[in-house]
Amino acid sequence: VFPSIRARNLEGLDVELPSAFAGDRNIVAVAFQRNHQDLVDSWLPWFEQAALADAGLRFYEVPTIGRIWAPVRKFIDGGMAAAIKEPVILQRTLTVYGDVNELMEPLKVKDRSTISVFCIDRSGAVLWRGGGGYSDSLANELEEILAASR
Repeated sequence: VFPSIRARNLEGLDVELPSAFAGDRNIVAVAFQRNHQDLVDSWLPWFEQAALADAGLRFYEVPTIGRIWAPVRKFIDGGMAAAIKEPVILQRTLTVYGDVNELMEPLKVKDRSTISVFCIDRSGAVLWRGGGGYSDSLANELEEILAASR
């Protein structure tokens, strides 16, 4: 199960995860480093195509940032928001500041050198997990899970 953890979207709204995931099925890309954005972005064309066929599918980006950076959260989140500007992306980008292990351990994430991608249902159950940028093989696995969960 996705752990209960506080986050804030880039419009400044505080939310509780996983209850803030609004889809019947939610693709959640968890990033651990600033340079992971390209890996997250590599999933977007696939997601946009999948969402056309599945009205219950949502996509979220969850940058996880260590507790040491919490005092400058406004600056970091503000910088991301200024670069993005699109309301849909601002709403679906949910930053988590704090002990990164509170997210990693329950999700059994062992590698912070790449992104982790999850499919989470409305109850917060993890239906699928993968790591890294988009690949056809990962997308095929995920599509099978999505089809079975409809």
